[in-house]
Amino acid sequence: MFDHIPGQPATAQLAADLERKRLPPSVLLAGPVASGKGTAALELARVFSCAGRMSAGTSAADAECDCPSCARHRLLSHPDTLCLGPRDFSAEIAGAADAFVCAADRGHDMEARERTFVLSIKKLLARFAVVLWEDDPKFGKLTNLILAVEEDVEEISVLKKSGAETARKRRSAILKDAVKLEAEGIADAIPINQVRRAAAWAHLAPVGKRKTLIIENADRMQEGARNSLLKILEEPPPAVSIILTTCHEQALLPTILSRVRPYRFVQRAPEVEAEVMRRVFGVDAQDEKSAAALSIAAYLKTFLPVTDDALRPLAAYLAASVAMTTALCLRRPASDLPWELVALGKYAAPIAEAAGLGRPVKNMQALIEKLLASTGNFEMRGLFSRFLQTLLALVGESLAEPPDAERGGSGGLSPAYLDIWRVCAAEAGASVYYNQKPAATLNRLAIDARRAMTALWRV
Repeated sequence: MFDHIPGQPATAQLAADLERKRLPPSVLLAGPVASGKGTAALELARVFSCAGRMSAGTSAADAECDCPSCARHRLLSHPDTLCLGPRDFSAEIAGAADAFVCAADRGHDMEARERTFVLSIKKLLARFAVVLWEDDPKFGKLTNLILAVEEDVEEISVLKKSGAETARKRRSAILKDAVKLEAEGIADAIPINQVRRAAAWAHLAPVGKRKTLIIENADRMQEGARNSLLKILEEPPPAVSIILTTCHEQALLPTILSRVRPYRFVQRAPEVEAEVMRRVFGVDAQDEKSAAALSIAAYLKTFLPVTDDALRPLAAYLAASVAMTTALCLRRPASDLPWELVALGKYAAPIAEAAGLGRPVKNMQALIEKLLASTGNFEMRGLFSRFLQTLLALVGESLAEPPDAERGGSGGLSPAYLDIWRVCAAEAGASVYYNQKPAATLNRLAIDARRAMTALWRV
């Protein structure tokens, strides 16, 4: 049943509880990114509604069952399964697209690579089930894009017969459509309205044996959404199973954790990760890209148009420029500047300069234009959040070596300093979530951080 998820003891626990009919109606699959949680959730949904033969001596659905229900689950088109929640769709789709084109180049493994490519896109499309978007005005604006991506899926089966060159050309267009749909339609935080609609769906009778509600990255919920989820967890409908996944179990409310049974996934050994990449993406062990990656998540990130390594100097450029403009506002001699401010400038400026971004600047508009040009205007969903996380990490790193008395300055950290950056980053993330343009958001972040630090140290 879970043979395609190697190296995870949690799957053996799930299989045992299924066989003994001890699996509760609500479970939590917790563990690192790309550790098989989402795949396990979809497999559980298939098992719950299987109408065919069972594995010998067990009550679990045969892994090769060809009943109509299982066939629809393998195509991610079963009406008794509803999926919501954000994940890195674009990275997975890009990795699957690359594997598909490589298979076309080699002239073999096309069926398996086609299946992986199609499913990677269908996982994204599943987030646009009509039941989740009922009466949402935004859905109408997304309809044409959704139809375009659905047509892209249909085209993939034709591409495998068209040759490697045609597949390579169409790959970019298909990926562009998917990235745009994810950017415009998938929020970083799970909206309350989608959780409410999912709860209403769960109370309707299933088409088959049982319904399954899958909420991925359940820790990323708006506060109201958490309360709505709690209500359905407290009294789940009798014919519904609820599966939550998370990479940050501690971020879930204790009241939610108390109502789900956890199954903990682990970071798999490098050789197991390599085997999964070979199976799923057709990655050769000698491939330079896979050899440099320590995990599936790291491998998939290499396909992103802007990597975490590229975001770091951009975040440093912003931080160093804010530090410089704050120092100018304080109008103090360099020897009398707060050590935190000096440390940030000295730490961040060389990182930005080494990447060719130049020295810190006072002109915020010019700085922001450079950031937007380097990130494709932050169009890819999740990219702005990754930028903010990188910025906060860099600010924290700059404080690693506080000055001692002999070098001048106080080694004591002002507690309010880090709070300023945390608050500004949180407000920036919320602004983008509520459709504020990245340019305006970055400008506000820089201004607010400078004003708050100036007020903190101006005496």
